[in-house]
Amino acid sequence: MNRSLHRWFGLIAAALLTVPALSGALLSIFPAAEALTMPAAQRVSVAELAARVRAAEPTVEQIRRAPSGQITAYYYEGDQPASAVIDSATGMPVGSGETLALERWLINLHRSLFLDDTGRLIAAGGAAIMLALAISGLFLTARRAGGWRFVLKSVRGTGDGRLHAVVSRLALPGLFLSALTALWMTAAVFGVLPEGAGAPAFPADVSGNTGVALTSVPLLRETPVDDLLSLNFPATGDATDVFTLKTARGEAYIDQGIGALLAWSDAGWVDTVTRLITMLHTGHGLAWLGLILGFSALAVPVLGWTGLWVWLRGRRDPKLASAAASEADTILLVGSESGTTWGFANTLQTALSAQGVRVYVGPMSKFEPGHWLKARRVILLAATYGDGTAPASAKGFIERFGGAHASAGLPLAVLGFGDRSFPAFCGFAAEVARIAKDKGWASLIPFDTVDRQSPQDFARWGRRLAETLGLDFELNHQPTVPKTWRLPLISRRDYGASIQATTAILRFALPKTSLWQRLAGKAFPRFEAGDLVGIVPQGSDLPRFYSLASGLKDGFLEICVREQVGGLCSSQLIALKPGDTIAAFVRPNPSFRPARGGKPVILIGAGAGIGPLAGFARRNRAGRAMHLYFGTRHPTSDAFYAEELSHWKKDGRLTSVSTAFSRTASPAYVQDILRKDAERIGKLIAAGGQVLICGSRDMAAAVAAVLADILAAQGFNLTRLKADGRYAEDVY
Repeated sequence: MNRSLHRWFGLIAAALLTVPALSGALLSIFPAAEALTMPAAQRVSVAELAARVRAAEPTVEQIRRAPSGQITAYYYEGDQPASAVIDSATGMPVGSGETLALERWLINLHRSLFLDDTGRLIAAGGAAIMLALAISGLFLTARRAGGWRFVLKSVRGTGDGRLHAVVSRLALPGLFLSALTALWMTAAVFGVLPEGAGAPAFPADVSGNTGVALTSVPLLRETPVDDLLSLNFPATGDATDVFTLKTARGEAYIDQGIGALLAWSDAGWVDTVTRLITMLHTGHGLAWLGLILGFSALAVPVLGWTGLWVWLRGRRDPKLASAAASEADTILLVGSESGTTWGFANTLQTALSAQGVRVYVGPMSKFEPGHWLKARRVILLAATYGDGTAPASAKGFIERFGGAHASAGLPLAVLGFGDRSFPAFCGFAAEVARIAKDKGWASLIPFDTVDRQSPQDFARWGRRLAETLGLDFELNHQPTVPKTWRLPLISRRDYGASIQATTAILRFALPKTSLWQRLAGKAFPRFEAGDLVGIVPQGSDLPRFYSLASGLKDGFLEICVREQVGGLCSSQLIALKPGDTIAAFVRPNPSFRPARGGKPVILIGAGAGIGPLAGFARRNRAGRAMHLYFGTRHPTSDAFYAEELSHWKKDGRLTSVSTAFSRTASPAYVQDILRKDAERIGKLIAAGGQVLICGSRDMAAAVAAVLADILAAQGFNLTRLKADGRYAEDVY
C-alpha cells in the first residue's frame, strides 16, 4: 500500500512540482549572493542607525532589516518613492533596494504560477504531496534497507532504481523541510493559522509635539539593530502620528515629540514561528540552508524521471500477488535471471493459495528470516546463471544464507532450474542445497531439478510437495511467451562459408514507438550491449537467447550468430534476408557489462562471442582503457568486425587488439595469446581491471585456467575476482 501511494503521489508531484522546484532552486542563489555582497554588520542601536539614515535621506519613511541582516531604507526622491540598501556604519546608500526583476518574476512563478490565489493553492497541493512522498519514501527506504537500523547503509541495486534511491536519500531531508514550511506559509497567507498578537491599540494621548532627537529616545537606544524588524517614521506634518517599532520581541508606538513609549504588544508565538519558517524556506538569513534546499529541489525532476522509468519497467516485470512476509505461512523465494522462473513461482503460488495457504513471494535477494514471524516452511526456486553462478534476483543470497542460523521448525525445499547440456547444471541451486544441509536446515522435501523449463519435471516435484503438505493440488504450468516485437533485418555480413562454419552479423531495425507508448510503458525496452535478445523461432514456443552487440542508443539491434548443426533458431536466423522479420524481446543482463568508472577492461572472446565485446568497444567513446583478446579460425574467413576494430583502435575506443587464429600455418587459440601477454594482463588486473569473457564453454574454461596462473603470480584468484564483480562470463 505504501509503495502504491508513493508511486501515484510521485507521478502527480512530478507534474505539479517540477516548475516550483526549479524556480526554488534558482531563488536559493539570491540569498547567497546577498550574504556575499552585504555590508559588514555594525553593533549599533536602532537610534544610531535611524539618525544616520535620516541625516542621509531626510524623507525616509521606513527602515527595514531583513533576516539576512540587510538594511533597506524607503524614502522619496522628489515625488517618487525610492529605496536603497544602507551601510549601517554610515547610514549612506550602497545599492538599490529594489528587488531584481528576475528575482521578482521567479518569486511570482514559485509562489503562485502567476495564477494568484488559485496558483498558491495548486502549489500548496504540490507541497502536500511532496510531504507525503517524503514520509512514504522514508518508510520505503527503511524497508529497502531491511529495517530502520540499516537505513543509512549503502544502497543496493543498479540503474535507475539505484539512482532514484541514492538521490531520494540525499534530498529527502531538504524536500521534507521545504514542503512543511511551504504549507505553513500558505496557511498563514490564507488566515488558517491562529491570530498573532498584532499591533497594540493606537494611543490617544500623544503629546502633539514633533522633532525629538532620535538618539535620545530610550527604547530606540536600548534596541540593537540585530533585533530590528522595521521602524516606521511619522508622516511629515502630522503631529498626531507616531514612530512604529517592530522587533522580534514585539511592537511599540513611540511619541515623536518626547520619545516616550506610548504602547507595547509582545510578539505572539505564531508570529515568531512564521518568521522562523519563512527564513527556513527562503534561505534569507540562512544562505547555506537555502543552497541545500535549492540542491534538494533540483532532485525533484531527477526523482520524477527515474521514478517514472522504474514504474514503467516494473509494469513489464513479473508481479505476483502475495501475503505480507510477516503474515505468510509459506515463504517462496525466486532466483531468476531471465524471468522465466517467476512463471513457475506464479503457478505454485496460485495452487497453494487455492488451498488456503498464505504465500509470500519475493526474490532470493530478500532472504530475511527475521521478518517471517508466522512462517512454517521455506521454498526456494533457484535458476542457475552461466557457469553455476547466482542469477540476478539472487545476488548476495549465498553470503546471507551461509551466515544465517537454521531456523528451528522451519523446513526448507530447494528446486533448481537449468539446462542439462551445461556442465554446471543447476549448480547454484545445488550449492544452496548443500549449504542448507551443512547449516542444519530441516528438509521439507529432497532437492530436485527442472530441466529446460520442463512442465513435466515441475509437475512431478509438485506432486511430492502436495503429498508432504497433505494438500490436494497439481502444478499444471503453462509456459508463457513474453511479449515480442517484430524486428526487420536491415543488413547482414556473412563469414565462414568457405570452411563450413557460417557466421553472420545481423542488424535489425528497432520498432517505431509513439510518445504515448513510451509513457504507458509499452515501447520497446531499453537495452545495452551485453544484454540478451530472446528470439522465438518458428515451430517452437521456447525462446533462444543471444548476446547483444549494440545498445538502444546505437539505433539498432545487432547480434553475431553462428549456425549450429541441427540448430532450429540459428538456422532460421542464418537464412534471413534483408526485410525479413523476427519475433524478439529483450532481457537485461546487468552482470555482464563494463563496470562504472575508469578502471581498465579486458575483453576476451572467440567466434561469435565477439558480438557483445564489439558492442562494449563501440560505446567506449570516453576512451577508457579497453584491451581485446579475440580468437577465431582464419583471418580471411572470420574477420568479424575487422573494419570497426581497426577504426576503434585508431580513435582510442580500443587500447589494444590481440588476435589468435586456429586454422593458419601457426595455429593459436585465445588462451595462447593471453599466456604470452601475461605480464601486461597481471598489471591490468592489479590496477583494478575487470575481465569479461564471451564464447563457448570450452574456450571459457581454457581461458580461466590461464588466467588462474596469471592471477596467482599477482596474489589474486578467480574466486576473489568474481566476488569483487571483476570477472564475468557469458558462455554457451
